[in-house]
Formats: sequence, C-alpha cells, structure tokens
Amino acid sequence: MNRALILFLVWLTSDSLWAKQPNIIFVLADDLGWAELGCYGNKFNETPHLDALAKRGLRFTNAYASAPVCSPYRAAFLTGQYPARVGILDYLRPDSDNGLSTKHITLPKLLKKNGYTTGMIGKWHLSGYKYHGANKVVRPTDHGFDWNTGSEIKGVGNGANFFPYVFRTQPISWIDLPKNKLGKDEYLTDRLNREAIDFIERSKTKPFFLYLAHYAPHTILNGRSDLVEKYRKKHPPGKSTRDRCYLCKDSGHEGDALNHWAGDYNPHLGAMLESIDEGIGLIVKKLKELDLEENTILIFTSDNGGELNVTSNAPLRGGKSQLYEGGIRVPLIISWPKEIPQNKTSEQPTSNVDFYPTLLKAADITPDKSQALDGVSILQTLCNPEVAPTRKALHWHYPLEKPHFLGGRSSGAIRVGDWKLIENFSENSPELYHLASDPSEKTNLASQRPDKLRELLTQLIQWRKSIGATKEPPKR
Repeated sequence: MNRALILFLVWLTSDSLWAKQPNIIFVLADDLGWAELGCYGNKFNETPHLDALAKRGLRFTNAYASAPVCSPYRAAFLTGQYPARVGILDYLRPDSDNGLSTKHITLPKLLKKNGYTTGMIGKWHLSGYKYHGANKVVRPTDHGFDWNTGSEIKGVGNGANFFPYVFRTQPISWIDLPKNKLGKDEYLTDRLNREAIDFIERSKTKPFFLYLAHYAPHTILNGRSDLVEKYRKKHPPGKSTRDRCYLCKDSGHEGDALNHWAGDYNPHLGAMLESIDEGIGLIVKKLKELDLEENTILIFTSDNGGELNVTSNAPLRGGKSQLYEGGIRVPLIISWPKEIPQNKTSEQPTSNVDFYPTLLKAADITPDKSQALDGVSILQTLCNPEVAPTRKALHWHYPLEKPHFLGGRSSGAIRVGDWKLIENFSENSPELYHLASDPSEKTNLASQRPDKLRELLTQLIQWRKSIGATKEPPKR
C-alpha cells in the first residue's frame, strides 16, 4: 500500500472519529445558589437564555458540589476524585504551595491525548500565586489545556470587574487580561464571554473542550451599571449586610449606598447573573451558526451554594461554606440535542465528580486505570432522566482548623437515598435529615432514628478510612 493511501486512510479514520466525538463546553458560575435561575423558580433574576437551555435539555434538581467552597470543587471536576482523595479540602490561599499536582491525569489531559483542542477561560484557583510568594505555581496549561486566558495571577474576589482590573491602589491587575478588547468600560464577564466565542470559532474544525469559569457572582458583587440600575428599579434592594463597602467609599459614598452588600434583591447579583446568561445566549447562537449545536454537550452549573451575605438559598438551608443543602446543592443544566431528550427534569442525585467519567464515556475515551475515580458515569441518566446513577452514596469531607468566616463548621456528610447525615467534627452533635420530606433540613431526626444514624455514620467513617482521609485541618 503506498504512503499516500495510508495517509488518506488515517485522515479518513480520524475525521470520522472527530465527527462522532461531541464538543464539550463546561460553564461554571462562582457561588451561584440553587434557587437563583428562572427555571429553578426565581422571580427576580432574569435568565432567559439559561431557561431556554433547560427547555432544550435536562435540568437536575439534586445536583451537588463535592465541597461547599471553590478550590476543592475545581480539583474534583478536573480529576473525577473527591477533594479528600486529591488533598485539596478548602479554598487555596494566595500563597499556597498545595496546588493541584501535575501527577493527576486530568480531564483536559485525556481529551487532548485523544484529539481534542482544549481551552480554559477564567477562574483557576488551583494554585497559589507568585505575586503572593507561592513557591509552586501551577497553571491550566500544566494540566492539559492548549490555551488559557483570563485566569487570575493574584488573589480574587475584590470586585475589580472593569478593565484594567486593578483593585483600589494595588500595583497590578489581578487577572491575565493585559489588553482591552471591548472598549473603555470593558466588563469582565462580557470579556470572558467574548473569549469563549472566539475560541469556538477558531476550534470548529475538530472536537474541542472549553472550560469557561466565570468569576461572577462571587463577592464583592459589582455588576454592569446599566443592568444594576435595571434591577434596582425592578425591586428596592434589601437591607445591607455590611456597613463598610470599599467600592462605595472609592466612589465618594458612605456605607453601602450602592447596594453591593444588599442581603436580598441584590441588584448587582441580578446584573452579574444576567451577564452570565447573555454569554450562554451568545454561545448557543455561535454553535447554531457553525452547525455545531446538535453534537455539543453544553453544561452549566455552579461550584457551591450562594453566599448568605448577598442572597438566600431558600427553600434550602444554609449557604456557601456549609454542608447543609444550601451550601452544596447547585443548579445543573445539560444540553446535548443529538442524545439528550428535551425539556426534562431529573431528580437523581449526582455530584461534580461524575463529569469526568461521563464526558469521557460520551467521547468514547477509556479512563486511565492508574487513576482511581470516585465519580460514576451518568450518561444513562442523561439519556433517560429516570435512571439512577450506579452508586450507593455521596460523600463530603470538610475538616477545618477553625470555623469558616461565612459560618461553615469542620464536618463531613453522606447522602444515601433520601437520607443525609452531617457529622460535626468539633462537637458531638450529628444531624440526620430525610430530604424527600424535609429538603429545608428543619427537623433533625438523629434522636428519633438512632438506627439510621448509626448506619450512615458507620458508612461515612468507613469511606474516610478507605481513602485515607482524617479530621486533621487541610493544607491551605
């Protein structure tokens, strides 16, 4: 067989494989609570594009984050392993040397190895930063991403959401976006959306994996002024949870006159979420324009529950930093028109550790046997929302040196069926809830159901032992 024919057959085989492998777009919001989207019942925030995405796909009502804070979620998503196995149990501090080890076989590494173009935009938070004195700095390109932009180079969450992204009198921008692309008042979420569209456009000829990690709506909340005014007019902002507001002071205002810390009906939260929603609309439009929508898996979710300083996760109890449902149950919408039925809802419990095996299975890629996986494929659930994932329990492990500044306690949790146990490590006060009848976790059944308490506690302890987890405070 001559060389030209061999090359043609190789090209033909590769082209055929690429035609079958789905594109993957994973959009992650930061600190977006379960009850914030219109399709989850919210009447204040306006999310028409996300609501439409839910109608074109599958919406989960029992989707979970594997931790109630940022960094552990992101590590679990990229590795398919619980944070307790990875060793990242709390959010990483700016000077941390406990970044995500390159020994892990991450999702983008495997996808890249199997022909995917891989790109990451936005919040990384899986390393410390050189600016803050970290000795070991790990970037997205160290974990299999061909291309990366808009990721932080110093501590995040300061509200400097407009170009040149410099917080107050700090000497440098906190983010890797040195050039303005959208004009004088360039807004961070809009810029990240623009980068996503550009990536899709230039990656259209072969399968791609795009991880778009928004910084919104993490506090300090700071939305686009036109949208903030829209929501301020829609409903008077709630009472502020803070008297001191840096952004207000820098604008010559006293207290929280600009409503950055409104406890409910927060106009900045509504505005930031609408900017995310606009990006979803642009992504869907671009996919349709390029005739890629049918075979693109588009996922939207959040890394943990909403922060109680600026919102409520009602009817769920608690919020960010807590193992109550409000801290770990998150919105999840998945669209894949070629395979997933439209306008369906699934009540099946799933965790973000499941994305790794699910997406590999969808792309017909075999996981590397050298890396243990805690997640299970939910591909069958995506195709039939009534089918339960093949697992016995969901687990959480969140040991802390001291209580989180937002109220979280050192604790662990397990969910088996409709039963959930929270073990508080620093005090002998286990909590037992039946989520089907009590999703708001109002009634602690620990004293009424000691048999179920012992059963779940035994399982939780056995699980910790099986992966070598302890109650010792984590590396930070």
